[in-house]
Amino acid sequence: MKKKINPSQGKILIANPSLIDSFFKKSVVLLTEHNENGTIGLIINKLTNLKLSELSNDFIGFNFPLYFGGPVSYNNLFFLHEIEGIIPDSVKIMDGLFWGGDFEMVKKLIRKEVLTTNNIRFFIGYSGWEPKQLDRELEDDSWIVSSTNIDKIINTKSSNLWENIMKSFGQEYAIWTNFPSDPLMN
Repeated sequence: MKKKINPSQGKILIANPSLIDSFFKKSVVLLTEHNENGTIGLIINKLTNLKLSELSNDFIGFNFPLYFGGPVSYNNLFFLHEIEGIIPDSVKIMDGLFWGGDFEMVKKLIRKEVLTTNNIRFFIGYSGWEPKQLDRELEDDSWIVSSTNIDKIINTKSSNLWENIMKSFGQEYAIWTNFPSDPLMN
């Protein structure tokens, strides 16, 4: 049995296979904030078919992939990056990983090729929980909380992330990767 870890900033939530919510099914969510006011996170393994350059004329030539960060505020753009000390107003999530910051500076750094697909990831929307909501979902076994590292967040092929994490937990969890998308269709 996997040791229980409490949710906190920099931890990830891994959706239990029984979680059938269309937004969160087989999701891996990085927690960017967790406190008495609630929880905020970004789904890190749901790649969209869109590129940043398709959002507006401000991003012409910015062919960065876009990820679906969650169902909240999906008309807004969010980002994670690995650049410390250069982007004002960034929030440290863990050593070497930051959330948000001055977007004008981000555009300048992309143009100068300081920021590339190797050190920044863009998200449409975010995931949010009201105070104690995530605690209730954890009690219902909707999620597994785990530690992570920057490579899993920025440099891993997102389409296999959920399965790879399940397998890394051992045979008890690896079997979940074989569950059908709809257990009723089994």
